[in-house]
Amino acid sequence: MPHFDDHPAARDHLSVDTEPGSADPQTLRDVAVRVAVSAAAHASARRPQVFATVGHDVRPTAAGEEAVDTKSTPTDPVTVVDTETEVLIREALASLRPGDAILGEEGGGDSGPEGIRWVVDPIDGTVNFLYGIPAYAISVAAQVDGVSVAGAVVDVAGGSVYSAARGHGATLHEADGSVHTLRCTAVTEVSMSLLATGFGYAPERRKRQGELIAALLPRVRDIRRIGSAALDLCMVAAGRVDAHFEHGLSPWDWAAGSLIAEEAGAVVRLPSAESSSADGDVTVAAAPGVAVALDDVLSQVGALDPIPV
Repeated sequence: MPHFDDHPAARDHLSVDTEPGSADPQTLRDVAVRVAVSAAAHASARRPQVFATVGHDVRPTAAGEEAVDTKSTPTDPVTVVDTETEVLIREALASLRPGDAILGEEGGGDSGPEGIRWVVDPIDGTVNFLYGIPAYAISVAAQVDGVSVAGAVVDVAGGSVYSAARGHGATLHEADGSVHTLRCTAVTEVSMSLLATGFGYAPERRKRQGELIAALLPRVRDIRRIGSAALDLCMVAAGRVDAHFEHGLSPWDWAAGSLIAEEAGAVVRLPSAESSSADGDVTVAAAPGVAVALDDVLSQVGALDPIPV
């Protein structure tokens, strides 16, 4: 597993002053990166302590016998590491940014989107984390009046840190110290587009999502289902897929990744900052050369319509 305690992204975004109360996007990005990298160090260290893989079977260790619970459905898990990591993120933000509101997947939030609000997903891709599939992320974003202005997404297993500040572009920091400016692909044909997506946990939503995939498959190059919306959106930014669409994301799923994609040139369609997964609204991020045409295709098959539960 990668080491995050001295990750170069955290050093590069080490602000002299975190300026509590400042809404400067670059300052907020520095905070997001530092907090997300610190959280990734915890999640990376805790997984082998809590879960052991025996053959193809993932089992809690003796230290993690009560490690997994469920949320919206029996197939929607939350682990002790999710809750621990969110607590650490909240404590770090309270220290660096006292007075800012926080909305987290596990701990919720007490205020609306007005002002500065941090939107946090402690582990996006919990099923992957549980099974040991190396595609799960820490997502930390800062919104001002419901609009994302800074964000960081850490690919925990891969050791990569994606970040963006509104108006200042998107960047990928690798664990080896290399830094890359992110840009979407130059694809111009929907039929040649690699499309990422994800599925909800409610059976009725999954059924409809399956129908949409069946309608879309003949019209695109192929479909990818990675299991983390935050990483999907970062893959759009990095040019590893051409577009992403998904129904029923909550703000913590898209707040950081959508900004990273947008700052890399993607055209995005987002739910309201006050939305919830139950609303079933669609999130779309697409390379600019196919954004309009893909929007038309999604509309034709009904994929822009909400799938509420």
